Amino acid sequence: MEGFPLILSFSLAGTLLGFFTGLIPGIHVNNVAFTLLTSLPAIFYLFEGSSLPQGFLSLCVAALVVSAAISHTFLSFIPAAFFGAPEGDTALSLLPAHQMLLEGRGYEAVALSAVGSFCAVILAFLLLLPFKFVFAAPLHFYGVLSHAMLFLLVGISALLILTESFNERLLPTQAVLLALIVFLLSGALGHLILNTELVNVSSGPINAYRVSLLFPALTGLFGAASLLYSAAHTPEIPPQGLEEPEIDKSELMKSVAAGTLFGSVVGFLPGVTAAHATVFAMLARRNRTPEQVILTLSSVNTANAIFCTAALFLILKPRSGVLIAVNELIDVEPWSGVIPPLSLCYLFISILVAGFLSYFVTRLVGRKLSTIFTKLPYRLVAFGVLALLFALVSLFNGVLGVLVMAVATCVGLVPIYVGVRRSHCMGVLLLPIILFYANISL
Repeated sequence: MEGFPLILSFSLAGTLLGFFTGLIPGIHVNNVAFTLLTSLPAIFYLFEGSSLPQGFLSLCVAALVVSAAISHTFLSFIPAAFFGAPEGDTALSLLPAHQMLLEGRGYEAVALSAVGSFCAVILAFLLLLPFKFVFAAPLHFYGVLSHAMLFLLVGISALLILTESFNERLLPTQAVLLALIVFLLSGALGHLILNTELVNVSSGPINAYRVSLLFPALTGLFGAASLLYSAAHTPEIPPQGLEEPEIDKSELMKSVAAGTLFGSVVGFLPGVTAAHATVFAMLARRNRTPEQVILTLSSVNTANAIFCTAALFLILKPRSGVLIAVNELIDVEPWSGVIPPLSLCYLFISILVAGFLSYFVTRLVGRKLSTIFTKLPYRLVAFGVLALLFALVSLFNGVLGVLVMAVATCVGLVPIYVGVRRSHCMGVLLLPIILFYANISL
């Protein structure tokens, strides 16, 4: 453990980076992870001449990326709660968080989110070993799932669409049809862009690699669409209280257990995100008050990030952009015995560091923002973030990226205006993966 101080330093840096990506809508830690890959030569140069073991510096960068992903799951709830600008994984929190904000309880919503995420960190570590035995040796349940992946993904997609029939604002048939349309529209966009890459030839340090058009697509679907809607429908926000939430411990444990369980399972499945896991977790819960929805959603997001990390070492498949970057950074050693590989132990350390610090920072930022929120120029902030997103897409993806973002934004506005869950926009990933497995089966 002689490299522990360096791992700890990189974990702290990653945690701070996750604070930044979480608080600014549309800037996802996945994109930061890929940017860090291109910055590796500069990082290696800073440590040139050191006596570090071969590959250890890459492991430190991997720890930075993983810790950023964990802290991102904590802090990303804040823009969803206060500015109505969720990402795909926090989109389902928009309604309950907004409801509490309009009641002057924005800080309570943020505090509940921090509690849910922190409890998920603890419970996820308790479940890691049992899940290892189930999905890897000796039961190898993932092998069973992989042979039925096409039917599993189709079934999950169909179930998510059909559960829209419980929509209280629309007729059941109408809600299901609209959900299907949103799924197909986003899926068609995903199928198109995942078969196209853009070579960025702009000057600067990022001109030598191919940039996925998934960034502007997800930015438009979940970031720009929410911000445009929020700017056009600026609500009257009452003064925010700073009371601590009253939490029923029994209901807390039920929500966190459901969120952690479903978040962990989808960490092993391709194209199925934390947003989908939240839907299943809420279906399993009878208590759907805003407080319990927030606890469930927060635990899903954090548990999913942890189990995606474990899945890379258990089934040797990266299930998120962050883990794709980690897979490029280090030689992944399979977790075959009871004790995890040393590299995974270091990553677990970074997760614990990020989880511990993020809990307190999330509550602190939520409290500070609650005291000044009614004084902020809400619409100006929304347009400012939109301008930043436009600049980032232009930088990384050029004119084609801006076009993809514009189309994705139009698609992302559809579920907002018709009143169905925005998680159906994750068809941008699910439908192309279903088509991929269908081609393999055929």
